[in-house]
Amino acid sequence: MEYRRFSDTIVLRVDPGEEICRVLLDVAEKENIDLAHISGLGAINRFTTGVFDTVQKEYHANHFEGLFEIVSLTGTLTRKDGEPYLHAHLSAGDREGHVFGGHLNEAYVSATAEIIVRVIDGKVNRRMDERIGLNLYEFE
Repeated sequence: MEYRRFSDTIVLRVDPGEEICRVLLDVAEKENIDLAHISGLGAINRFTTGVFDTVQKEYHANHFEGLFEIVSLTGTLTRKDGEPYLHAHLSAGDREGHVFGGHLNEAYVSATAEIIVRVIDGKVNRRMDERIGLNLYEFE
């Protein structure tokens, strides 16, 4: 991984074998990010996404392996209990053009990933909402 910060924007390259969520959380910690929007694209060979079941209040994971191009990577970086917290969604297409996606749990880069982190001047925390079953925004 390598990145450069330009004012409120971080331009990030994720290298083969690296896991995207881990890299983003590491950058958020290193750069002391409290709030940011992320977007990206790239090539991955293994990823797990989930779909939230609003009745059971749990994620159902889907695992994929093979050749995939990230069609869309979008999300937010915030804080929960003082630690960086990533909430991201990913869509990835296979060689036949089938697209799979959902809530991003993990994604391993096969060639490269190019991610833009737009740091927002502010702070938003997360807290568990037991009624919904998710870590929601908590505004101070």
